[in-house]
Amino acid sequence: MRLLAVSKTFPPAAVREAASAGVRDFGENYVQEGVEKIRELSSLGLTWHFIGPIQSNKTRAIAEHFDWVHSVDREKIAARLAQARGPERSELQVCIQVNVSGEATKSGVDPAESAQLAKQVAALPRLKLRGLMAVPEPTPDEALQRARFAQLRELRDRLNRDGFAMDTLSMGMSADLEAAIAEGATLVRVGTAIFGERRD
Repeated sequence: MRLLAVSKTFPPAAVREAASAGVRDFGENYVQEGVEKIRELSSLGLTWHFIGPIQSNKTRAIAEHFDWVHSVDREKIAARLAQARGPERSELQVCIQVNVSGEATKSGVDPAESAQLAKQVAALPRLKLRGLMAVPEPTPDEALQRARFAQLRELRDRLNRDGFAMDTLSMGMSADLEAAIAEGATLVRVGTAIFGERRD
C-alpha cells in the first residue's frame, strides 16, 4: 500500500519537508497550484497525482505535468488527456472515479457504467488504466465506510475477471483510512493527518 500525501493548499516547503521524511507521492486538486509545485520541486523526483475534478480546459496542463490522474469519470476527458500526453513522457497512469454512494453532487461514473468507460480508457494511447478511485460520503459509521470501499473493490475484481488488469484502489482519507485499508486500498489519500488542518 502506498501513502499519497494530499498537499493541496500547502506550500512547497511543506512538500519538501514531507519528502525529506520519505514520502514520494503527492496529490493535488487544483491544476495551477499543482503545476507550480511540480516545477519548483522537480529536482526531488517526486510522483505527482491529480485527484480533483477535471475541467476540459485543464486537461493539457494535467497531461503535461502529472504522473497519475485519479479522477477520470468520462470518455471525453480521457481522450483529451491521451491527446495531450506527449510521446516523450511515460504513459499517464489513470484511475476511473466511481460514485459509489450515488450522490448527485459528487463526481464519478455510475458503477453500472464503469465497464464501458474502462473499455474506452483502456483503448486510448498514452494512458495506462491502473484502477478505480472513490470518495464516498463522509460518515462516522465504520460499517458503512467499509461497505462503500468493499463495493469499489468488488467492482475492480469484477472488471478484472472481464479482462482488465487493474492493480490500484485509490480510496480512503484521513477520516476513514482504516476502513479503506481493511477493504484492500492500495493508495490512501491523506492530507490532514500529515500536514494539519487545511486553509482553504
